[in-house]
Amino acid sequence: MGHDHNERTPLTARTAFQDKNAAASRQYHESRSSAVKSEEAHQQGGGMLKPIIFGGLDGILTSFAIVAGAAGGRLDPSVVLILGFSNIFADALSMGVGEFLSSKAENEWILSERRREEWEFENYPEGEIEEMIEIYESRGMSHEDAKLVINTMAKYKDFFVDVMMTQELELQPPEENYLQENFREGVVMFSSFAAFGAMPLLGYVIIPAAFPDLSTDYLFACACLITGMVLFLMGSVKSFFSTQHWFRAGMETLSLGGACATVAFTIGQVLQAHFGVSDV
Repeated sequence: MGHDHNERTPLTARTAFQDKNAAASRQYHESRSSAVKSEEAHQQGGGMLKPIIFGGLDGILTSFAIVAGAAGGRLDPSVVLILGFSNIFADALSMGVGEFLSSKAENEWILSERRREEWEFENYPEGEIEEMIEIYESRGMSHEDAKLVINTMAKYKDFFVDVMMTQELELQPPEENYLQENFREGVVMFSSFAAFGAMPLLGYVIIPAAFPDLSTDYLFACACLITGMVLFLMGSVKSFFSTQHWFRAGMETLSLGGACATVAFTIGQVLQAHFGVSDV
């Protein structure tokens, strides 16, 4: 079974590790020139996973909470659409701008720390080298080996400063085009939030056009069905970037959405009963 699985699955270091297949791992590294390109493309795709998943989840859960609360409060469908779309696009813009500004601020702080490390290395290289030797010794290297490794790396200033950043400060310096990358993350966050956030509202737009006599209960049921399918799909897709099984990841995301909707629906019912809003 393991042999058949490996024949069907594209060979990567991750799949070899998951299958605990030493032969597959060796084959991957022997063909590394072609495999590196595949792995790098995978990592770039995974880099956008965060804004897509978090933006989409926030969008659809925010929208569905509005729909569920409105249904619990027995509000008119037109009110649901007004509240839903106005909140979705306002929140999407806020999320997109927030993603861009927070990532930009974090990268600028990391670069300021890199400039400090670079200045310290230029003015007192012996002290920085000694610090790195101590770090490598604390991780199991002998003093002689650590000294040899660090002194060799210290010959290459930019490389050594980046190593200091990751090993001493545990910070990853951003790429030179980090502003474009941050902007793209913000756009992806906005688009994902708006697109997925509109899903629960589609039932209130499309279905009444075809079936104008349907009650609000049926419209809410349609919104629940659409939202449930999308949440499960999002969770399943997320599993391809992790070791979690697709069905478990889908059910986990679906359960989260169901819990949020239950809270919103219950609060809507309580407020409707308290303020005496009449049924529509």
